[in-house]
Amino acid sequence: MIQYAAILLMVLGLYGLLTNRNVIKMIISLNVLEIGLNIFIISIGFSYDGIAPIITSTYNSSALIFVDPLPQALVLTAIVIGVGTTALGLAIAKNIYSKYHTFNLDEVEEN
Repeated sequence: MIQYAAILLMVLGLYGLLTNRNVIKMIISLNVLEIGLNIFIISIGFSYDGIAPIITSTYNSSALIFVDPLPQALVLTAIVIGVGTTALGLAIAKNIYSKYHTFNLDEVEEN
């Protein structure tokens, strides 16, 4: 069920990215798309009643159900990249606004 919500967030983010002409709204839509993708990746690695993949004296059997740590590591990396992308987008939006006094890309193309 959570995967459907993640796909819905990705579709909403993609729709907002393709239909908006406001730079700030495009950045927000890109963030919604990234959040949906992160939730989808995490939901793939989820295992009900799974334990951390550390073999200790308590859990010394390899037949136990472990949680896959790779999607979690990928999502942590994606979050850092998303923050950097958002910061760069906001810096570009600030420069567009200081030069053209608008966030609308249609008005920027006319000048």
